[in-house]
Amino acid sequence: KRLCSIGSIVVVSGKPEVDLRWSHVQFHHPDVERVEEQDLAEYQRGAILPKYTITQGMRNAGITMRTLRMLALHVLDVVLPVLVDPLPESIRERLGLVAKDIALRELHSPTSLDSLVLAQKRMKFEELFFFELLLAAKATSAKRPERGIQFGPKSPRARRLVESLPFQLTRAQRRVIHEIVDDCTNGSPMNRLLQGDVGSGKTVVAVLSMLQAVDNGCQALLMAPTEILAEQHYRSIQRLVHGLDVEVVQLIGGQRKKVRAEISSKIATGEAHIIVGTHALFEAAIEYCKLGLIVIDEQHRFGVAQRAELRKMGVASFPDGPKTPHILVMSATPIPRTLSMTVYGDLDVSIIDELPANRKPIRTHIVFESKLHETYQFIEQQIDAGRQAYVVFPLVEKSEKLDLKSAVEHYEFLQQEIFPNRRVGLLHGQMLWYEKEDAMKSFLDKQFDVLVATTVIEVGIDVPNATVMLVHNAERFGLSQLHQLRGRVGRGAEQSYCFLATKDHFQYAMKSKAGLETAAASVIRLRTMEQTTDGFRISEVDLQLRGPGDVLGTRQSGLPEFRFTNLVHDAPMIAMARTEAFALLKSDPRLNLPQHARLRERLIALFEGSAQWMSIA
Repeated sequence: KRLCSIGSIVVVSGKPEVDLRWSHVQFHHPDVERVEEQDLAEYQRGAILPKYTITQGMRNAGITMRTLRMLALHVLDVVLPVLVDPLPESIRERLGLVAKDIALRELHSPTSLDSLVLAQKRMKFEELFFFELLLAAKATSAKRPERGIQFGPKSPRARRLVESLPFQLTRAQRRVIHEIVDDCTNGSPMNRLLQGDVGSGKTVVAVLSMLQAVDNGCQALLMAPTEILAEQHYRSIQRLVHGLDVEVVQLIGGQRKKVRAEISSKIATGEAHIIVGTHALFEAAIEYCKLGLIVIDEQHRFGVAQRAELRKMGVASFPDGPKTPHILVMSATPIPRTLSMTVYGDLDVSIIDELPANRKPIRTHIVFESKLHETYQFIEQQIDAGRQAYVVFPLVEKSEKLDLKSAVEHYEFLQQEIFPNRRVGLLHGQMLWYEKEDAMKSFLDKQFDVLVATTVIEVGIDVPNATVMLVHNAERFGLSQLHQLRGRVGRGAEQSYCFLATKDHFQYAMKSKAGLETAAASVIRLRTMEQTTDGFRISEVDLQLRGPGDVLGTRQSGLPEFRFTNLVHDAPMIAMARTEAFALLKSDPRLNLPQHARLRERLIALFEGSAQWMSIA
């Protein structure tokens, strides 16, 4: 009230939202700035004024927005005359970028909207260019021929596996296999990201790659983020390589000491050809024997340091001198192109963009809680037809703080009240590892008709006979989680269904025509899931809703906090910066030319902690 007294002029800034009930625009918790008399003329003539962050302590000390603007201009007057532009003039001229001193001046004191846009373009390019230059240096360093393991192109075991498969590989799978073989046979270490939607057949591609390593006298390793997923991979690989004279072992945290010692001995002597496991794979006590291929599944769940530790152990596993193993990281969570060009800019990317021929798109429906009885009836019909169903809850046990359904509580309700004549199982994250394994195996062996679970099934369970996924409180799940959960069904030839259950009061919001900018995030997530099964489209919406830091985890991905770049909308700028950075390092790998001296200094100063593996250092 004091700030907005009658007659005062204020500037209100924030994210506008449309109140659908009253049809007007409103701001929640906006920034309100009182316009000082000295600035009033500037506002009235439509001047563009910079806005700085002011703390309450600064306000108490009498520091105003006008004070900060004057200070910024004074600093610019001192700094700009001695500022050296880090970007080579040749790049600036070719791309039409303004000099840095001009850009900084326009950012703090814009002369027009057009000049401000040009200044922002310059600063976007600079921060992206240096990051892409870092990735290019890393990629160049990783591809030094003398450090690689050169596999032979032929793999008898892989050929026998392909011939024994009860299905034909898709065109996309065959293309990706050729890309991996080319990488592993050229003498340089492979660093490849394999993207593929749930059910696209990444595991078969990974196993064929591992068999090539085995046929070349090397070990292969597959690391998964959870014991359930590691167990699933272990069983799948054992089944696929049966009869190929390949020893497959599993290394997880829950094993007894005696079992662990036996497996560790097999790994150290080379008796174990393929090792499948979790974080236990990079414990200090493990010694590998010619570890030639590292496959990391659901790679976004592992930190950069963890991947580097495995790579280091692989390098040390060769008795005739250090060699860098080939690395294949897999993701069932499609990554938007803008993120691929930044976070994984140092990796070659392969995409399996084709589902097996017998797969049918999963039909997804939003169901409100008052209509759940109809969904339960549908599940009964599917069970009568010999199928199985998942029922997923957001919590393991009932919470007093959260109004959400729990798996343990509703397991008894579903068994006694909804499906009294059916076999209902339970699986959640607080169970012991062997209890999870028993529940998973029982469902796979059709001993349960319905599996009540939490998101522990998000990855790792492959049950072709399961055709229904019912997710309770679906509005509380993220898009990536919902997409992964839906991917647990539709893995066989039968038509599959996904039901997203939510509260009745969401009905009005679902009928609204509000777009991505104004609708609630939970509504957008549910709508998106209902409208598409395309993982890349879903990932783009997820990126717009949450931003790159939350989608990937900034700490794990190594993605910096960009000040000017919007990774959702700036794809052309990212592509431009990437092209320029990789071309520059190709022509001057160590940035030794005189015109690149400033670039070199700036790059090492920006990313000092990464200098040990940069090819220019």
